[in-house]
Amino acid sequence: MTDPEETPSFRLAYVPGATPAKWARIWHERLPGVPLDLVQVPAAEAAGTLRAGAADAGLVRLPVDRTYFSAIPLYTESTVVMVPKDHLITAADEVTLADLADETVCHPLDDVLGWDTPPGEPAFERPATTADAVELVAAGVGLLVVPQSLARLHHRRDLTYRTVVDAPQSAVALCWPEDATTDLVEDLIGIVRGRTANSTRGRGTLQPGQPEPTPPKRKRPEAAGRRQPTAGGVGGRTRQGRSAAPKGTRKGRPRRGS
Repeated sequence: MTDPEETPSFRLAYVPGATPAKWARIWHERLPGVPLDLVQVPAAEAAGTLRAGAADAGLVRLPVDRTYFSAIPLYTESTVVMVPKDHLITAADEVTLADLADETVCHPLDDVLGWDTPPGEPAFERPATTADAVELVAAGVGLLVVPQSLARLHHRRDLTYRTVVDAPQSAVALCWPEDATTDLVEDLIGIVRGRTANSTRGRGTLQPGQPEPTPPKRKRPEAAGRRQPTAGGVGGRTRQGRSAAPKGTRKGRPRRGS
C-alpha cells in the first residue's frame, strides 16, 4: 500500500550527449527534500518514455510532437565528422559535406541528424548504434558524422573530429507532456532558464501571459519647508534682524572737527 505521506520524487530522462549534471546540482540545492532521478534513454525512445509516464520530463533531441509535448529549446549543437587521427581531413580546421563526397560514411540506425540524403558513400551495412559506428571508424572502415556531444561521449585516443560547417544540426530541449505541467516541472523550468531561487516568476506566481510586476518608483524627498536664502535678507533686514545700512556710512554721532 502506498504511503500518502511518501516523499515526492522527480524523474528526468536524458538522451546520450545531453548533460543534466549542472541542472541536477541546482535542483539538489533548491529542493533538497525532493530526490531527482536521472534516467538515460536512447534518443529514439525518449518520447515514448515520457508518454508512458516513466519520466516526468526529459532532455531530448528535437523535433517532438508539439500537439502532445511542451518543449523549451536549450541549445543547438555543432555537427562534426569523426575520423582517425592520421586521416587527411585532420589537416583542415573545418570541412564541408562536399569534402566527404568520396569518403565512406557510416549512417547508424540511431542517427539523430535526420538526413534527407546522408553524405559520402554508404557503408556496406548500416551499424545498429552510434557506438558500433565509432568502432568501424576506429577500424578504418569509414567516417561518422554526429552532433559534437556524441563525439565527446565516444571519445577515443585514436580518433578526433572536425566541424562540418554545412551539415544539419541537432537541438536539445527540455520536454514534458503538456497536460502534466506540475509544480515540480515548473521548478525545473525555472532552473534551466536560469531564474534565481527568489525570482518573482517562480511557480504559481504568474499566470501565462501576465507581465512581471514593476517595482514602485521611489519618491524624491519633498522640497517643502526648506527656506531658501534671499540676497540681502527679507524685507530689507539682515539675518540678525537689523536694518541694513548703506555701504560706506557709519552709525552714531558724527565726530567734531578739530
